[in-house]
Amino acid sequence: MKLINMSKLALIGMFISSASVFAEEGAHAVATGGAAGPLAVGLAMALAVIAAATAQGKIGTAFMDGVSRNPGAQKSMFVPLILSLVFVETLVLFTFLVAQSLLGKF
Repeated sequence: MKLINMSKLALIGMFISSASVFAEEGAHAVATGGAAGPLAVGLAMALAVIAAATAQGKIGTAFMDGVSRNPGAQKSMFVPLILSLVFVETLVLFTFLVAQSLLGKF
């Protein structure tokens, strides 16, 4: 049983060490304008926009639900609504900046 645990530990160590070696090559390829760079940037932007749209939809739904339950609280809930929408949109802009820096545009 101890031999099996040691072999599992050795396999995990090999997988972790090989991932760091391949990650360096991948980062170099993206930094130098490799073929996977534009694809990675497009995928990152697509995922960021999909996640932000979903989050903003949930924020809007929660706001409308709160206003429909208590219309008098609309004024006190409006500023947190706008701030939360701005924070979500800022994450997309940060993703855009990181993606462009990976391509070497900035």
